[in-house]
Amino acid sequence: MSLPSTEDIVDDLLFFDDWEDKYKYIIDLGKSLPAFDDDWRTPERLVKGCQSSVWIQPGSEQDASKGEVLVFSVDSDAIIVRGLLGLVLSALNHKTPEEILAFDISSYFAELDLERHLSPTRGNGLRSIVNRIKSIAQAAA
Repeated sequence: MSLPSTEDIVDDLLFFDDWEDKYKYIIDLGKSLPAFDDDWRTPERLVKGCQSSVWIQPGSEQDASKGEVLVFSVDSDAIIVRGLLGLVLSALNHKTPEEILAFDISSYFAELDLERHLSPTRGNGLRSIVNRIKSIAQAAA
């Protein structure tokens, strides 16, 4: 199953009136992430700066219209963080390194009104995840 687009996520979250429902939506998004290979749960794939354990396995594939795109497999031991990973992947997965580096993730998070509803440690962890993905894109560019 593929993740919804960032536009669809923004629209879906705007539909809900309270953050309890928005959190449920984000958690469901995390449940739709593909399974993560247990062999990838290694220290070098672990994102530093996250309260929960978060692993990122980068890869690439050929896209007929874009050429080579980066593809990320991700996992976390926290269910809400898996959902946050879904939000990040909807924006940055299956994109060229240049598209990843150009994407304004701060505006996306602001549109979702996300960081205001996360604890400071979760917000820092979310930024660490995005920074790791952007550093992978920078190295691939």
